[in-house]
This record gives sequence, C-alpha cells and structure tokens, in this order.
Amino acid sequence: MIQAKPIHRNLIIIASVAIPIVVAVLFQVRVEGYDFSFLPRIYSFINALTAILLIVAVYQIKNGNRNAHERLMKINMGLSLIFLVMYVVYHITTDPTEFGGTGFIRYVYFFLLISHIMLSVVITPLVLFTFWRGITGEFSNHKKFAKITFPLWLYVAVTGVVIYWMISPYYQ
Repeated sequence: MIQAKPIHRNLIIIASVAIPIVVAVLFQVRVEGYDFSFLPRIYSFINALTAILLIVAVYQIKNGNRNAHERLMKINMGLSLIFLVMYVVYHITTDPTEFGGTGFIRYVYFFLLISHIMLSVVITPLVLFTFWRGITGEFSNHKKFAKITFPLWLYVAVTGVVIYWMISPYYQ
C-alpha cells in the first residue's frame, strides 16, 4: 500500500487551484483558423458516459467488485482529462455561443450553468483526493470522501449534458 505523503496532498491542492485558473485564463485566448465546432457533441457524450460509468462503478463496489470499480474509476479519470482538453481547445478556437431561450427556460438554463460551473471547480479537489485515497488503499477515508464526491460529480456530469442539449440549437 502506498502511503499518502504531504507532497501528494500539496500537488492535489496545486492542481485543484491551477486547473480552474488556467481554464479561465485560456478562455481569454483566441486561436484563429481552426474549426473544432464538432467538439461539444463529443465532450457532451463524454459527460454522459462519465455519469453512466460513475453509477456502474458505485454499483460494482457495493457488490464487492473492487477491481471493476477501480478500473471504471480510472476510466472516468481519463475521460475527465480528455473532456478538459477538448473543452479548452473548443473554447480557445470558437467564439462563445449565446443561449437564445427566453422566459422561464432561460432561468433554468442559467441556474444549471452557474451551478455546473461552480461545482466543477469544487469537484476537482474532491475527485483528486477521493481517487488518491482509493489508489493508496486508504479505503476508510476514500469511502468518506466518495459519499460527497459521487453525487457532486454525477451532478456535474449530468448537467453538462443537459446544458449541451439546451444550448446546442444556438451553435453556429
């Protein structure tokens, strides 16, 4: 069993702070001449797949299948990294899309969008700490973190898909 050392905790904290800052800074960058307009469909699918695999991973661990759970969570970590890269590439090469809905649906959209963005920042350290505790064999702490991480990560993944569905008619 690998023992968690303070350096790992510090790296998780640094990554958790750096990722949203780097993403925010990159949103100010515009790279012209590339068409990545197809990416939202793909990273929305990645969000949907992540949500499904999160549920399956919880099912697996509740049924005592630790190996399947671990494999699924490693896949989810990889999917999250792929999502992040695609999301940034899309947003640095494409002008922002305005939501065109009106009335009540506009409030629903912005509520989902704002809660999704805020929780995506919060979920980063939770996912990293939960994952680290799992792969280092700190299962008691892993389970405590996972009880908070799972529903928040699932919410972020599902709302990502819903937000895509709501804004996709307005893509150019």
